[in-house]
Amino acid sequence: MPKGEGKVVAQNRKASHDYIIVEAIEAGIVLQGTEIKSIRNSRINLKDGFVRIRNGEAYLSNVHISPYEQGNIFNHDPLRTRKLLLRKKQIQKLQVETKNAGMTIIPLKVYIKDGYAKVLIGLAKGKKDYDKRESLKRKDQEREIQRVLRNK
Repeated sequence: MPKGEGKVVAQNRKASHDYIIVEAIEAGIVLQGTEIKSIRNSRINLKDGFVRIRNGEAYLSNVHISPYEQGNIFNHDPLRTRKLLLRKKQIQKLQVETKNAGMTIIPLKVYIKDGYAKVLIGLAKGKKDYDKRESLKRKDQEREIQRVLRNK
């Protein structure tokens, strides 16, 4: 865990398999009403999420935050687009980087830090199928080495 990171609520496990993470940036999320309660209950799914930059602002799209059970009429749309809180220079840098072919911005994990929900977003490049196979092969070899060392 990076320094100062709080309780991890959700993690995008497929991100490291499908993408090569070039850089990671912490961002705040603008939430409505009961969304923070759902996040604290780990009712968030980052699987298909992505970040889009429009009009000089970053937006988190396609991230599912389940409605809060006791929320009744105050609940929100689970898949709504949420604004991310980043500095202007960070947004401009991300915008320039995503102009390059194959670069995208994805959410890596959501955690609670000092009472606020934060999202760790990653500037990522998509892996090809042969890259994925190579990564799996390397992981299996490392696991086998650890197994042999443990049994000695």
